[in-house]
Amino acid sequence: MSTENKPLNKPVREIKGNKKFKVFVKDNKTNKIKTIRFGDANMKIRSNNKDAKKSFNARMGGVLAKVNGQKTLSPAYWSLKAWNSLKI
Repeated sequence: MSTENKPLNKPVREIKGNKKFKVFVKDNKTNKIKTIRFGDANMKIRSNNKDAKKSFNARMGGVLAKVNGQKTLSPAYWSLKAWNSLKI
C-alpha cells in the first residue's frame, strides 16, 4: 500500500497478526506515516457494559497520561477512542 492510499487517522481491521485494528498516523517529528496496531484479536469490545467501560477507561486513561509527545502514536489513545466511539 503506497502512502497516498493509506487512510490517515481512521482505524481499519487488521488482516494478519495478533491485533484487531491498525491505524496509519503521521508522525509530526519525522513527517513519516507510522502504523499503530492495537486491540487483542481474541477479545471483543464490551462498550455496552457500563462497568467494563468504566474500568477500561480508568486503566487506559492512566496509561495515556504517561505518554510523552504525540498522543496519537500511542495504542492506548486508539484503544480509548475505539471503546468510546463504536464507529470502527
